[in-house]
Amino acid sequence: LLGSALKDGGLVPDTPLRNKRNPLNVYFVKVAWAWTLWLLLPFISLTTYQLCRSTFLYGRTKSVLLVLRRLSALGVGTAVWYLCTELFVYIENLTGECSITASPGQPPRLYATKRECHQDSGVWNGFDISGHCFLLSYCALMILEEVAVLEGLSIDQNSKLRVVVNVLFVSLCFLAGIWVFMFLSTALYFHDFSQKVLGVLIGLSGWYGTYRFWYLKPFSPGLPLPNRPLSLKKYSYSR
Repeated sequence: LLGSALKDGGLVPDTPLRNKRNPLNVYFVKVAWAWTLWLLLPFISLTTYQLCRSTFLYGRTKSVLLVLRRLSALGVGTAVWYLCTELFVYIENLTGECSITASPGQPPRLYATKRECHQDSGVWNGFDISGHCFLLSYCALMILEEVAVLEGLSIDQNSKLRVVVNVLFVSLCFLAGIWVFMFLSTALYFHDFSQKVLGVLIGLSGWYGTYRFWYLKPFSPGLPLPNRPLSLKKYSYSR
């Protein structure tokens, strides 16, 4: 709300973040899901397996099966990311039109998509739901949910596994910090208010529909802390 108010009032300072080609946007936000997936994959694998072996005393086979079940949450997240971004592109193409100067003596061309318009150096005017607001909020919340597993994890202080898990945890926290910072940057510099709000609501819906509803059910990827009362899980998430 504050970012949109500052943007609409022309009170936003002129910084490199205003440029869409800034390094954080190009090398992180544009591939935000790849970064999140790349770090969560080993983190979920190692922490889930260790939790099963040391805390629940499962055998190797059962532990591996639970790891695969938990990793399916990344498949669900990938599906959410893909379907939502494709929906955003479809809505923008459906609601937009191309502003372009026609060549003399030629009839105006009708453009069906934003890509076709840009190929002819035109400007596409459509309802562009903020993919950044959607993805950054969804990725940050997903990271926060997954690192809650550390509350129930027991690892030897001097083991190599602890070093690896700590490195992954710090990397995920750093990544979540970038997502929050760039979320605020998007609120200040890009999109209309309604486009940003809708993007955030869809991101929150994706998180709530999975971690707060579906993953509580038996036939699901499950939560990072399985076989624990819901009250204890909520306490771990708050920690």
